[in-house]
Amino acid sequence: MSNEENKMKEEELKNTENTEQEADVVGSDADIEWNEELQLDEQESKIAQLEAALLTSEAKVQEQQDSVLRAKAEVENMRRRTEQEIDKARKYALNKFAEELLPVIDNLERAIQSADAENEAVKPVLEGVEMTHKSFVDVVAKFGLKEINPEGEAFNPEMHQAMSIQESADHEPNSVMFVMQKGYELNGRVIRPAMVMVSK
Repeated sequence: MSNEENKMKEEELKNTENTEQEADVVGSDADIEWNEELQLDEQESKIAQLEAALLTSEAKVQEQQDSVLRAKAEVENMRRRTEQEIDKARKYALNKFAEELLPVIDNLERAIQSADAENEAVKPVLEGVEMTHKSFVDVVAKFGLKEINPEGEAFNPEMHQAMSIQESADHEPNSVMFVMQKGYELNGRVIRPAMVMVSK
């Protein structure tokens, strides 16, 4: 082989190497773009997963906040109900006891009404019964027991019990003409309605 042929072969080899290097460079750019696209797809996929996880977490947090608010409201309602029940228990604890005392008050009043106030021998006893009655009524009034004596007032079925109805020119229609037995209420609750005669 001559020198010229060797030179030509060397040039061809160089040209081939240059072409291969150029092809490698072109191939590398395509690989880089493909790798970048692949990385972008992976990042987008991860972002989508993270967004889904975030939405799930936010939903759980909202659900737990709602649950806490409901529990708080329930506790507040329970506290309010308990306070009301305690208040009622305090107010009406004496209800049964007061009902049992009413006949005693009635009997003292009957004794005062039936006594002969003109009789000198009976006067001291009558004064004692009146004082006993007054102190008794004052003591029970301290605990919220009040009498219902509605003579001349309009008839109220929540507080009065009509024993009879009579025509009367002297009274307004549907008013209490006469109280047969006083009623009583304990802290605003009627424990015995007044027995009354009503006009028509």
